[in-house]
Amino acid sequence: MHLHHWLAQAIAAHPDPEVAAIETRHLAAHITGLSPTAQRIHDPELEPAQQQALDALAARLHAGEPLAYLLGHQPFCGLALKVSRATLIPRSDSEILVERALHHLRGLHAPTVIDLGTGSGALALAIATARPDARITATDQSAEALAIAQENAHAHRLTNLTFLQADWLAPFAADCADLILSNPPYIAANDPHLAALTHEPPSALIAAADGYRDLYTIMQQAPRNLKPNGWLLMEHGWQQGEKLRARATSSGDWHNIATHQDYAGRDRITEMQKRG
Repeated sequence: MHLHHWLAQAIAAHPDPEVAAIETRHLAAHITGLSPTAQRIHDPELEPAQQQALDALAARLHAGEPLAYLLGHQPFCGLALKVSRATLIPRSDSEILVERALHHLRGLHAPTVIDLGTGSGALALAIATARPDARITATDQSAEALAIAQENAHAHRLTNLTFLQADWLAPFAADCADLILSNPPYIAANDPHLAALTHEPPSALIAAADGYRDLYTIMQQAPRNLKPNGWLLMEHGWQQGEKLRARATSSGDWHNIATHQDYAGRDRITEMQKRG
């Protein structure tokens, strides 16, 4: 079978042909080595092993498995990151968290940063790349996720990171960090949006207390670990910003509390500064 014939069949069989037109070409690039652009020009005959591999991947794609897991990698802030079923797939909205972190690190020499729940290491690696002078500790409760994050750091030759298996901020000393950031679990167990995320690790998605437990835990612990005037930045659900700001205000530990929107204009990142 020729590549164009295979592509036509795979796209037609997908529940969403418009999405399939893009994603099946990425599968074909992964197996044949031909970029999506090159595939429009060249129509090689597929070797039996190539067709078999493509058929298997297309079946998984049609069943709803994310493209990133099929390819084994996902771009984030210009970095190609290995991902697996042990990690969340980094998403472009989280790049705003990196942008805000880098903003607050301006003017600080050799800042100390903690990334809580690092997963694939996306946030930590992006900051480490932009700030080679920073000293970054990336934590996760999952040993499997940490192994992926370490692989990514090694692949990008980043040496200013330390990886630690930990439960949020429990092992850290007082006044040790200039900035703490996290994309923690924040989805309620009964949230209907979970149906679209069945292939990603539930432990990295679901939080008790209607999705607020881990967000609140980090907010409660962080004042001890941050240096005076240090910053806490957290990603969260689009309806959670108001409650987080109210809790931060009522605690008395924070000022300069603000929520920033994602690329769709929805509340996504809340930041707060420890009082000096």
